[in-house]
Amino acid sequence: MQRTATAVWTGSLKEGNGKISTPGSGVLNDAPYSFLTRFENGKGTNPEELIGAAHAACFAMALSAQLSTMNFTPERIQTQATVSLEKLDAGWTISKIHLDLNARIPGITQAAFESAAASAKVNCPVSRLFKADITLTTVLEQAA
Repeated sequence: MQRTATAVWTGSLKEGNGKISTPGSGVLNDAPYSFLTRFENGKGTNPEELIGAAHAACFAMALSAQLSTMNFTPERIQTQATVSLEKLDAGWTISKIHLDLNARIPGITQAAFESAAASAKVNCPVSRLFKADITLTTVLEQAA
């Protein structure tokens, strides 16, 4: 299974802007992003927000799957991911992601809940992404 997303950037870092799309689902269609949306409070999204949304969603699904193996059905799983972007010696770095979980799961004990959440955190595909092999292909277009 493969999913795609596209990003188009025009202009310099501070004055330029970009658009993000998800052609397969069409959910994002030319969603704006820019220096202002990433480092200040401009209108639009940014890579860290999108990573946070992906991680929160993936974790919630992984937790639901883990609970199913334990014969529990959640009424509600709410996850908030806080992505930290910091300026380190190596440059701007996503240094950590913190997940805040609030769930309603009838009949589960605190210990079982914490065990299921810990398993979901480790086993969610987005959590594993941060250890993944990232490949790159390049094409340089000639100016018209």
